[in-house]
Amino acid sequence: MRSLFFLFFVHLLALGSGKAVFKNGVSQRTFREIKEEIANYEDVAKAIINLAVYGKYQNRSYERLGLLVDTVGPRLSGSKNLEKAIQIMYQNLQQDGLENVHLEQVRIPHWERGEESAVMLEPRIHKMAILGLGSSIGTPPGGITAEVLVVASFDELQRRASEAKGKIIVYNQPYTGYEKTVQYRVQGAVEAAKVGAVASLIQSVASFSIYSPHTGIQKYQDGVPKIPTACITVEDAEMMSRMASRGNKIVIHLEMGAKTYPDTDSFNTVAEITGSMYPEEVVLVSGHLDSWDVGQGALDDGGGAFISWEALSLVKDLGLRPKRTLRLVLWTAEEQGGIGASQYYELHKANISKYSLVMEADSGTFLPTGLQFTGSDKARAIMKEVMNLLQPLNVTKVFSNGEGTDINFWIQAGVPGKTKNEGDVPV
Repeated sequence: MRSLFFLFFVHLLALGSGKAVFKNGVSQRTFREIKEEIANYEDVAKAIINLAVYGKYQNRSYERLGLLVDTVGPRLSGSKNLEKAIQIMYQNLQQDGLENVHLEQVRIPHWERGEESAVMLEPRIHKMAILGLGSSIGTPPGGITAEVLVVASFDELQRRASEAKGKIIVYNQPYTGYEKTVQYRVQGAVEAAKVGAVASLIQSVASFSIYSPHTGIQKYQDGVPKIPTACITVEDAEMMSRMASRGNKIVIHLEMGAKTYPDTDSFNTVAEITGSMYPEEVVLVSGHLDSWDVGQGALDDGGGAFISWEALSLVKDLGLRPKRTLRLVLWTAEEQGGIGASQYYELHKANISKYSLVMEADSGTFLPTGLQFTGSDKARAIMKEVMNLLQPLNVTKVFSNGEGTDINFWIQAGVPGKTKNEGDVPV
């Protein structure tokens, strides 16, 4: 059921007749006519619901995903595991009977974390759990031993800039939602380096912690010294904040073996169901195959990639032929900043007028509540009518601000975009 609202939405949009009526509000038909056409897909909706939720394929996407992540494991950009997963998926999509299955070559970053450790030496000995951030440099041989400056915000760091030189900055920022708080992970090293720090440690960007550090991408800035950077647990960040408030001197020894290697070849994986009337017009669905190296990537973003595949599989299994082409893209190197998607956009943007809608599933595959959508008011009204057909599943909401790392290039160029919404799960 977790994928049903997504694939059904895909199918309806591809079946709509005429020019893309939801694109920039362009339509030769009245809204009433469009509404009536959408309502006529009630039987199609029931057929998809029955097959995906109650029929023989109700657990297929889960089983497919389990096989990949158990077989391959983590799929870090530039790794042999990622390329193995891409080849497996290329074969899977061919065996599934999808059309125009092919690989599109791109260049992606290759970074490895190596061995890493952090030990608090003062005011007591405490071995800390850390995870280096993507693209971070390593420490010098022998590591870095330095006093800690704990701050709760970038503003506090600026106010205390005179205290920062030669120190390790520990960010103990409050969690105020993913989109705001993640800026500390992305920019923390740069801001610390600007005031003379030798390393930065960031409280993991999470609303909940069981002494579990998180990883993710961070970005250096031209003209600013590169310093090692990693995430620490919420618990350790809070502890050091309490120690600092009591006036305790905190000293940490940090070792990180992270290295960046030359860019390497990889591939976006593509499959289609060709449209019967307007094959040159595309409805794109997507998720990313790469993951970080410290987990299997089942949720981020194996689930999104596999429900996107399931969307095409179910349409095919029901013998449905959309009027527009349904195109599945499984991105590579999303975690490094949408690298595969960026190069796909550059390759295909000359045909941007042929893209009716772009979609990405990358916010976790939990119980769905609706979808996030970016487009005109007229387009939003049509989306609401489409989602009404999912009333049997109580998945009818249309939220604002549909976006995603891999589809933002298209949305910024004016193509309507959509992501699924999971309530509290950040996109």
